[in-house]
Amino acid sequence: MSKRLKEAKEKIDQEKKYTIEEAITLVKETSKVKFDATVEVHAKLNIDPKKSDQQMRASLHLPHGTGQTKRIAAFVSPDKVKEAEAAGAVVAGGEDLINEIKKTGKTDFDIVIATPDMMAKLAVIAKNLGQKGLMPNPKAGTITPDPAKVIKELNSGMISFKNDTSGNLHIAVGKVSFEDKLLIENVNAFTEELKKSKPDGVKGAFIKAIYVTSSMGPSIQIAIQ
Repeated sequence: MSKRLKEAKEKIDQEKKYTIEEAITLVKETSKVKFDATVEVHAKLNIDPKKSDQQMRASLHLPHGTGQTKRIAAFVSPDKVKEAEAAGAVVAGGEDLINEIKKTGKTDFDIVIATPDMMAKLAVIAKNLGQKGLMPNPKAGTITPDPAKVIKELNSGMISFKNDTSGNLHIAVGKVSFEDKLLIENVNAFTEELKKSKPDGVKGAFIKAIYVTSSMGPSIQIAIQ
């Protein structure tokens, strides 16, 4: 453990559950990197990720965005390509784009959206997209007949989230440079959406613990309201 991280951890009571306001203050105090660190929320869930009825996947609009620029790819019919690009997609196309990815294997983007008519055609590159968690999904809102609208929403703070293989969630909710109030509102928006998204197959308590942290900073547990 670096001296910097050790000193940061000493400011945090590992046994305490902090209010969101207290946690955000500590996140900023313990972020010692020289860049504008990302503020993240990590949620430990009471789910069995191997069971399909306990898979956690949802989306929400963060009130103040994440402070990050997302590279969005849109798989659309030829008549919607220019519309998708104008909305902010870094790349848009149909079968031509699919064939290019099939040939090169390159998926240099963060989010993939597709119109319903393109989903069957994506089967030939499903492995390429699936390995990076990029396959469009209706629960995440990334399969849509109106790609331009979704692209604009994603660029203005719409995020998708899903559990990892350990049953946990990890999302970015802003930057250390954000005002406290903005970070608090983003964290609250996420936690409220998370509570509403409890999978039908989960019995008992759904959220075991929630933590906030900055890039390369220590985790701070927050009290679940």
